[in-house]
Amino acid sequence: MPYTHIYAVKAALTENTSDVITDIPGYLKKSLPLIVMALVILAVGFLISKLIAKIVGKAVSKSNVNGAAKSFLVSLIKIILYIAVVIMALSVLNVPMSSIITILGAAGLAISLALQSCLSNLSGGFIILFTKPFTTGDIIELEETVGTVRDIGIFYTKIATFDGKTVFIPNGKVTEAKIINYTETPTRRVELHFNISYSEDFVKAKEVILGVIAAEKLIINEPEPIVRMGAHGSSSVSVDVLVWVKNSDFLTVRYNVTEAVKAAFDRSGIEIPFDQLDIHVKDRK
Repeated sequence: MPYTHIYAVKAALTENTSDVITDIPGYLKKSLPLIVMALVILAVGFLISKLIAKIVGKAVSKSNVNGAAKSFLVSLIKIILYIAVVIMALSVLNVPMSSIITILGAAGLAISLALQSCLSNLSGGFIILFTKPFTTGDIIELEETVGTVRDIGIFYTKIATFDGKTVFIPNGKVTEAKIINYTETPTRRVELHFNISYSEDFVKAKEVILGVIAAEKLIINEPEPIVRMGAHGSSSVSVDVLVWVKNSDFLTVRYNVTEAVKAAFDRSGIEIPFDQLDIHVKDRK
């Protein structure tokens, strides 16, 4: 390339740069009203967003939503409102919204693909918080885990089992699993099964069990306790015992009745059979 042409290009670039710098004050002067309006929209919009978030926070505080979920929900609403305010301000400055929306959509898609499991747990957390299949303090059975719900978080549900363990179950699995809520109703049925020998008198055994039930003060009389023959086993007769108790008394009654029936059977001479193996030896002589 000839040197004269290079010098001509340099001169043109210098002239264009100079023109741009020279036009900055004019551009600012021309756009100043739009910039001021955008700043006003940002200031007022952020103020209104904080006010709305505060109102939502007070409304959520009056509900049974978990504490961690309250703060997350308020923060999420605030972020959404802030984004809306920024978009409004940019639209005043004549920034092409189609490009911004495209960028936001692409970013959202990439994030959702990368955090698919987290988003599943997040949506599961919202489903639990708003449908309320259980609340903090309930005794539930979930994913073969039985215990007391200690916390319903955004991503995990925390359960304290009766043997002192703490189990964290992803909310995505919680919404798909079978949930048994033992606290939903005030009472619960205790199911027990006792075996007696075929040689024993069933009516007598039934009366002994009914006597134990009558002596247990924690058992509720309505519905009426049931003591019936349940099955004919290979070496014993099974007796089904069904009684109703308060949820808080379930384990206590279960243990009390089991121990008391064994002691009452012993006093009454009622045999509780156990597996035995009889060996017969044939004499071939």
